[in-house]
Amino acid sequence: MAELDTLDVIVLAAILIGTVVYFTKGKLWGVTKDPYASSFANANGAKAGKTRNIIEKMEESGKNCIIFYGSQTGTAEDYASRLAKEGKSRFGLETMVADLEDYDYDNLDALPSDKVVMFVLATYGEGEPTDNAVDFYEFITSESPSFSLDNDPPLGNLNYVAFGLGNNTYEHYNSMVRNVNKALQKLGAHRIGEAGEGDDGAGTMEEDFLAWKDPMWKALAEKMGLEEREAVYEPIFGIVEKDDLTPDAPEVYLGEPNKMHLDGTPKGPFNAHNPYIAPIQKSYELFNVKDRNCLHMEVDISGSNLSYQTGDHIAVWPTNAGEEVDRFLDIFDLTDKRHRVIGVKALEPTAKVPFPTPTTFDAIVRYHMEICAPVSRQFIATLAAFAPDEESKAEMTKLGSDKDYFHSKVNAQFLNIARLLAIVSKGKKWTNVPFSALIEGLNKLQPRYYSISSSSLEQPKLISITAVVESQELPGREDPFRGVATNYLLALKEKQNGDPNPTPYGLTYEITGPRNKYDGIHVPVHVRHSNFKLPSDPTKPIIMVGPGTGVAPFRGFVRERRKMVENGQAVGKTILFFGCRKSTEDFMYEKEWEVRGLSSTFFALPSRGSLLC
Repeated sequence: MAELDTLDVIVLAAILIGTVVYFTKGKLWGVTKDPYASSFANANGAKAGKTRNIIEKMEESGKNCIIFYGSQTGTAEDYASRLAKEGKSRFGLETMVADLEDYDYDNLDALPSDKVVMFVLATYGEGEPTDNAVDFYEFITSESPSFSLDNDPPLGNLNYVAFGLGNNTYEHYNSMVRNVNKALQKLGAHRIGEAGEGDDGAGTMEEDFLAWKDPMWKALAEKMGLEEREAVYEPIFGIVEKDDLTPDAPEVYLGEPNKMHLDGTPKGPFNAHNPYIAPIQKSYELFNVKDRNCLHMEVDISGSNLSYQTGDHIAVWPTNAGEEVDRFLDIFDLTDKRHRVIGVKALEPTAKVPFPTPTTFDAIVRYHMEICAPVSRQFIATLAAFAPDEESKAEMTKLGSDKDYFHSKVNAQFLNIARLLAIVSKGKKWTNVPFSALIEGLNKLQPRYYSISSSSLEQPKLISITAVVESQELPGREDPFRGVATNYLLALKEKQNGDPNPTPYGLTYEITGPRNKYDGIHVPVHVRHSNFKLPSDPTKPIIMVGPGTGVAPFRGFVRERRKMVENGQAVGKTILFFGCRKSTEDFMYEKEWEVRGLSSTFFALPSRGSLLC
């Protein structure tokens, strides 16, 4: 047998690579997967030993309706959970909610036609899939997805429903649901009802969802032969008080996100399931006015495996304000039980408890629940059955059914659930509400994403945050509406700058974290990849427009190009337009914009009659 010479080996290698390219047809590239979003053991992904086969999972759990979600901030996941509950309670469907990253998709073609698949898909950033939907999106929109059977068309058996979450202020509005819907149709799948679209940019996301789902259920009932029945609350989670445990017990979670943090041995990868407890190197105020705040913070990631590129996002894991925690526990008559240790378990096989247990009521409310979030009409209608009196029940029923009445009484004042219930019942406690209903009806407390305002070329291990502290005066509301994360960051800034017990605007926070693990001015964070980048060719000219804190990523871009110049690189013309209310009050980074050695132009946009150049 003749030996292969070098040329033969090269030719064979080229043929092998060409074969792989042909048969994968883009599956190995296409959508850029977030390099920081790798799966984390024992977190939200499929656990070891659990099947990734959709059909196998549905059969072993007796399900006939699966609701997949692609979610970045938790809203799509919440909508998926609500569809699952409604499908079961109203129509007797055996539903399950599924994270898209937990399953494979090559056997969608083998799903029986008497089952239905729902897709609830958020669009992130510049038309990108959410982190957990990248693999699915890449697969289903590829030129020729490889399925398990030889059907023609491949998905002719698949009945599906689709709803998208987007923001019309971005160019690629709801591109995820639109592109996935187009791909499914191309593959022969049968959509039931219209593909719905919610618009966060117009502030109508919730009403868009509610307006879409009712005709969708009607179409689904007709298609699948479903009969509607009277909806009755059925808990998904069971709550068990652990009388043998105290909060001091080492196995009790007091806000720690996972077992490694509980044990005091957190390690990477640090991502959306596993934050890095990062020290804040420095923080200071950017505004020169008493009633408004804008923070500059520098987060040190040198002790982790985290990295970032200029233009990426940093996610801050906030803590709820003590005042709101107290208000929530009080209205549900849980104040005296706040430190009682409880276990939470799923009562049906496909449900996931959204936080680690055993834990306490206080820890759940403080670290894991979106208690300050806007209230949904659907959740209000659910809670009507547990009202403390008939008058409160009637009011809740009206709020849940009348869109305009709900908007005037609830949305216009940004009322959270505890504030609303106290108003409706005139202070009476809502003792009949099962805690399981609160876990199911309120979102998990989500990280808040901020555009990184530093350059990774200039400071690779320091991430800058530029954030206005959210505070809004609203008609009919006694106190201003205050943002969850930015006021938490303000408290951290005040402590770092000399206040031992900061109470910004009267709010208090457990800024030392569970078991004092955040002491020394630390904040839980992870990094999220973004496609918002400088041109790959640094000689290309750029124009940037960033009023207010919209300037944050552009500060990073300008500093990046300045560093390139310092390193001897040629860069193109760099023009930045910036706007503020008054140059004497909120001209952010005023001293920085005089960049030497960089072909740059800075314009301050006119505001309130003034023009700065």
